[in-house]
Amino acid sequence: MLFSELSLCTQLVKAIPTKIIAPSRVQQLAIPVILNNQDVLALAQTGSGKTYAYGLPILQRISQVSLMNLAAVVIVPTRELASQVAQNLHPLAQALGLRVEHACGGEAIESQIERLTTTANLLVATPGRLLALVQQGVVTFSEVKSVVLDEADRLLDMGFVKDINVLMSMMPAGQRLLFSATMPVALNTLAQQILSATHVRIQAQVLNSAVDDIAQTVYHVNKGSKAQALIHLVHTNQWQQALVFVNAKADADALCKKLLKAGVRAAALHGDKEQALRSQTLEEFKTGIHNLLVATDVLARGIHIDALPVVINFDLPAQAAVYVHRIGRTARAGLTGVALSLVSHSELAYLEAINTLTTQSLRLNELAGFAVTDKPLSGSSKRAPRDKQANRRTMNKRSASDFSKRNPTR
Repeated sequence: MLFSELSLCTQLVKAIPTKIIAPSRVQQLAIPVILNNQDVLALAQTGSGKTYAYGLPILQRISQVSLMNLAAVVIVPTRELASQVAQNLHPLAQALGLRVEHACGGEAIESQIERLTTTANLLVATPGRLLALVQQGVVTFSEVKSVVLDEADRLLDMGFVKDINVLMSMMPAGQRLLFSATMPVALNTLAQQILSATHVRIQAQVLNSAVDDIAQTVYHVNKGSKAQALIHLVHTNQWQQALVFVNAKADADALCKKLLKAGVRAAALHGDKEQALRSQTLEEFKTGIHNLLVATDVLARGIHIDALPVVINFDLPAQAAVYVHRIGRTARAGLTGVALSLVSHSELAYLEAINTLTTQSLRLNELAGFAVTDKPLSGSSKRAPRDKQANRRTMNKRSASDFSKRNPTR
């Protein structure tokens, strides 16, 4: 199938990048329905082309009604995703004489207010910043015809449900589109609240599944050996570009230091970094200045790098759905990719949850030279923290007593 067969106008079809030859499955299913002004709940894997699936038909509908004000709003969970979506939609909008703008935290609101003095036809924004702009009277929804919740499951995971409810209550009646990679219970509840009873549900692949073109490997290693195991894998495979996920901000910085000490060109990226530094670091990673980017989940949905070959879970996420989002950074737009995970004994329950959610059977592999010597924790062998503290106090008292006996003059 070709994009020209989806009732899209010639200007839009010509504006689609030449590297995108044919519409993806979710685009084939969603574009005709959205053009028909129906509400949609679309479930599709990360990297399957969701932005064009809603962006192309929405922009065409805006161009057909000749609205001069804001006509469509796309709400996303992260700053990086807001920038990415706006960047992808800009040339398409330009081909129709329309304007796309984005707004998010991390940038001075004054500069965004200045940009929005020129009306945008489509606005991509994070919930908190969008609410602030509305409250200041900078953005009005009076002519909004379509609202998209992109990465809707992540919006709920990150605690934006209250802001979402407030924003949706401000919107006039119109088209509602929910796009998500997974379908948690909370998202089902939200869908029932904001979508029409006649909405169309689109499921482009097996629910909660990972892209088939991702080769997934799990290595069982000691928790304390993970950094050396990662360094070994980087040197052995000579990866020129790999995205490494950790669970904590402090761990991102600590791991980055170890990688740099081992001669690996690495940088850390997490929510405590200033937005300007985040943008600079991401750009340096894209251009090859850094081989490895160590990131937390704040960016699991916001990073898009063309042909990213490798994603590594240095830590397994506590939520199984996050695993799907993380590895979805590779094998995008029909390409292949590699996803590696380093799993210690304490993370085996997370691996089991991932297998259950994705209906896979990811097995543990040994990594040559990194034998697992840690013992599994059990109720009988694990000592309570309070007991450990008590033992330390006892040892300190004994040491002090022994010291006094050995040094009577003191």
